[in-house]
Amino acid sequence: MRRWNGWGDSATEMKLNASALAMLAELAGTAQPTQDATLDALLAGIPASRLPPHALISTDAAERFKVALGESYPDWIRRRFGALPTVPDGVAFPESSGEVRKLLDLAQAQHWIVIPYAGGTSVVGHLDCPQSPRPVLSISLGRMNQLLHLDRKSQLATFGAGATGPVLEAQLRAQGYTLGHFPQSFEYSTLGGWVVTRSSGQQSMRYGRIEQMFAGGRLETPVGTLTIPTFPASSAGPDMRELVLGSEGRFGVLTEATMRVSPMPAHESFHALFFPDWDSAEAAVRALAQLKLPLSMLRLSNAIETRTNLLLAGHAGQIKWLERYLGWRGCADGKCMLMLGVTADAVTARQALATARRLLKRHGAVYIGRAMGNKWLENRYKGPYLRNSLWEHGYSADTIETAVDWPQVKNTMHAMEAAAHEAFAEFGQKVHAFTHLSHLYPQGSSIYSTFVWATAPGGFAENLKRWQNYKARVAAAIAAHGGTVSHQHGVGRDHAPNLALEKGQLGMATLAELCRHFDPKGIMNPGKLLQDGGGELSWDREPK
Repeated sequence: MRRWNGWGDSATEMKLNASALAMLAELAGTAQPTQDATLDALLAGIPASRLPPHALISTDAAERFKVALGESYPDWIRRRFGALPTVPDGVAFPESSGEVRKLLDLAQAQHWIVIPYAGGTSVVGHLDCPQSPRPVLSISLGRMNQLLHLDRKSQLATFGAGATGPVLEAQLRAQGYTLGHFPQSFEYSTLGGWVVTRSSGQQSMRYGRIEQMFAGGRLETPVGTLTIPTFPASSAGPDMRELVLGSEGRFGVLTEATMRVSPMPAHESFHALFFPDWDSAEAAVRALAQLKLPLSMLRLSNAIETRTNLLLAGHAGQIKWLERYLGWRGCADGKCMLMLGVTADAVTARQALATARRLLKRHGAVYIGRAMGNKWLENRYKGPYLRNSLWEHGYSADTIETAVDWPQVKNTMHAMEAAAHEAFAEFGQKVHAFTHLSHLYPQGSSIYSTFVWATAPGGFAENLKRWQNYKARVAAAIAAHGGTVSHQHGVGRDHAPNLALEKGQLGMATLAELCRHFDPKGIMNPGKLLQDGGGELSWDREPK
C-alpha cells in the first residue's frame, strides 16, 4: 500500500545503519524526531465540495486529499505536521479521451479551475491548489493506462497518458519492447507526467530524454482537441510536439502519447569505477560523453556523495577492504565513484565497455567490476525511501538539480552546495550536501544535489521558512552560473519565479500568449510555469 505521508510502498524500507547516522550527526548536526499528524485529523478539516453531483466526479474528502499534494518538501511537511492544504473540490476519474473532453467542456462552461493529476510525484509544486472563488476540479488519469496500439514496423507504441512506469513497461515487455525511461520515481510517475515535465530516465544516454521518445499524441485543450501526428522527421514549420513537452497542464490535458520504443536489449550490465579526485573524474566522463560510445548511463558522484553511498551500503567489513584496495591504487579520501551502464547487443556492449575502460584508465580510474553495479540496479528506485528513514530520525531531505555547459560544471556544483551551507548557517544549522552528475552530454551535464538537515522545532511554518531561504539561495547560485532552472523536474510553482531569467521577456510573453490561445478563460492549472492567475487567486504558501 502506498504511504499517505511518505514515499512509496509501506512494505519497502531503506534503513540507516549506525555509520550513516554517525556521519549525519557529524555533518548535519544532531536531530530529534517530531510528532506526526494523523490522516483522520487532516481529513476532518476538509471543507465541503462546491461542485454539483456528476457521474465522473468524486467529492469524497479522502479522494480529494490524495490529489492535493505531490512530493515536494512543502508537501511533505504539510502531511507530517498536519498543515492542511487547499484541496480540490472534486476528483474525476475518466477512462477515455472522450470523457476528458466532456469534463473540460463542462469546466469551461462553468468556469471551474482544472488541475491534471497523474502519479502525484511532482517535487516542484505542480499540484498546488489555489484558493479561489471558483471550484477546483482535479482530473486523475490513472485509469487511462493501457497500450492502445503497437506498430512493430515503425516501433511506435500508443498509451493512455496515465500509465505508470511499471504498467507501461510490463505491457511493452510482453511484446518484446521497452520504452527505456527509468526515472527514480518510476514506480509511481506516469507517461503523461514525463512528457509534460520533460523528464529524464536514468539510462538517457541510450534511450534519450522523453523529448526524443515522444512522437505524437492527443492533447485535450479547453478550446478543442490538438492531435499531433507522428513523422520520422519534418521541416513543416515549428514542431507541435514542443507545445506539449514541458507544458505542465497549462494548455490542456495530455490523454494519449505515441512513443518511440526499442526492442528489449540482449545485454545490460552496470559497472563501478573509482577516480582519485573530482578533476580527473570530470575530465574522464566529459571525454567519454564526447566520444559518443553506445553506453546507457554515466553517473558520477563527488567525494562526499561517494563517502555517503559507501556508508549507506552497509557490509562494513567488505567496504573496509574496498577502501584499503582503493587507497593502494591511489583513490583515497577525495575519491569519486562512477557507475557506468552498458545496454546493447552482446558484441556492441563488449566493445563499448572495453573502449570505455581504456579511456577511463588513462584518467586514473580503478575498475571494481559488476558487484556494486548489480547492487545499484537492485536499489535503483529506492533512493527516495531514505526520506522516510531520515524523517524518523529527525532529518529533512530535499534535492535541487540543474544543467550547465562543461566549463561551469565544477563551479556550479560547488556554488550550489556552498549556497545551502550559507542558508542554513543563518539559522545556526549545518547541512549535509552532496552531488552527482547523472545525465551527461557532449556539451555539458546535469547536476543533481541532495541536502539533508535536522528538522527544526516549530512545525510547518518554521520549516517552510528555512526551506524557502535555502531554495532561493541555491536557485540564485544556479542562475549566477548560467544553469537552467530545471533539468528534469519541471518548473511548477517552485521554479516559476526564476523562469524569466532563462526565457527572457519575449519568451515569457510568448508562453503567456500560448496559454491565452489554448485556455482563454484561464482554467488550466494556473500559477504553474507562469506566475499568473490574476487577483482572484492565491496560494497558502508563496515561494520566495
